[in-house]
Amino acid sequence: MPLWEHVPDGEPRVFEYGGEKRVYVYGSHDTMRTQYCGKDYVVWSAPVDDLTDWSYHGTCYKTSDGSVLYAPDVVQKGDTFYLYSAEQKGSCVYVSESKSPTGPFINPRKTDLGFDPGVLVDDDGRVYAYWGFCACYCCELNEDMATIREGTLHVHPMDHTICPASESDAGQDTDGHIGAEDAFFEASSPRKVFGKYVYIYSKRYFTPVPELGVYTENNGFLSYKYSDSPLEGFQPGGDISFNGGEILKNPDGTGTMSYRWGNNHGSIMEINGKWYVFYHRQTGTDEYSRQAMLEPVDVAMDQNGKIYIGDITYEDGEPVSSKPVEMTSQGAHINGLDAYKLISAGYACHLTDRRQQKEGSAAAKAYIRPVYEQEDTVSAPIVEITDGVTAGYRYLQFGANAPKTVTAFIQAKADLTVNVRMDDYRGKICAMLHMKAGESQATAEVITGMIGKHAVYFEFLSESESVIAEFEQFTFD
Repeated sequence: MPLWEHVPDGEPRVFEYGGEKRVYVYGSHDTMRTQYCGKDYVVWSAPVDDLTDWSYHGTCYKTSDGSVLYAPDVVQKGDTFYLYSAEQKGSCVYVSESKSPTGPFINPRKTDLGFDPGVLVDDDGRVYAYWGFCACYCCELNEDMATIREGTLHVHPMDHTICPASESDAGQDTDGHIGAEDAFFEASSPRKVFGKYVYIYSKRYFTPVPELGVYTENNGFLSYKYSDSPLEGFQPGGDISFNGGEILKNPDGTGTMSYRWGNNHGSIMEINGKWYVFYHRQTGTDEYSRQAMLEPVDVAMDQNGKIYIGDITYEDGEPVSSKPVEMTSQGAHINGLDAYKLISAGYACHLTDRRQQKEGSAAAKAYIRPVYEQEDTVSAPIVEITDGVTAGYRYLQFGANAPKTVTAFIQAKADLTVNVRMDDYRGKICAMLHMKAGESQATAEVITGMIGKHAVYFEFLSESESVIAEFEQFTFD
């Protein structure tokens, strides 16, 4: 999607419509700018054989009562598509219908569901719903797709989170796992994988995860559990994605986050024989201008029926463990962004300061400034850059011929040097840009041959102790 679009909480769905299979993304719509989400839902889609070719289908639903809409979901049953809209900031869920996956969705009816609804139409046509905030619920739906089938409501099928935002839940954790490291937070999304029921959700970590640089409460993870039953018996799974950026490895085995983490919401989808995880990241300085993200993901099941999703480790062909897939800049360009095109600085997946501390959020104070101008050429700049900030891009594709120069469009607010490093934020310097205050563009010779796919990092250095630059775009030639 273009950088001006902000569709978080993305639920991917593959539908065949009009003789064509496409993947559709339905999510919240961050248009309010000073708070979460907006008052409409929009639809984007891509053909299943080219996930780099996204099309905008416009608004599919507007709030029925003027309230803010939170995360939705869309499913198909028969020839009808059902949109579950979370009105009144998620406190009131309606279901509406359309004969097209792009809407418009009409005739909204109030449901029995709650916050962050996720719906699964099973292979036999039965329909199950999942929802909750800090406490989770699930049930089977009646034929009306709106009400709970009698006797099927399950309360807390997984450990849930007790946090300041849910004080009313205090004491409801029946097995004493308050603050458990795999506690459910929000973002219910059910999927069927290898015949198993997979419950994807946002986890809230209360315990440190040193290898990922997590030392404080954190809900930047998209996680899962699985079961043989749609409504109970969920077993521990793992973490699929984490939006804290590239995890930098420290000598002592711990990690350091390289991006400003925030809430997470999304799901997995098999598209044209390959699995992907859809999630979101934050731009700006808050959680009100989030962007859709996707990464290829591995999905497997061992001989005992355990489901693995993420970056999987195998031994003798059997999956034995998994961890979150890396966060990249490339999206569906899985061979890397074209290094010879103009690339917005706003695609950075690594934004650090060399003076940062190991513990806590590792992100630099510099940030990607959100853009909203609906223009094809709009670029999201990195602003508030100070001495020691590094912006990284994983990955670029240089092809079979090494570049001769690199050009960067940078608004220099002080005299500065920019080291362009390859493969690692401390990697070999392949070019060096020198700029004077007031300059806006610089070109330098690339002194190291780069072919194929590489990560690239721009390290900003200056004698000034103030803001030294705004980084807009770059390209290799």
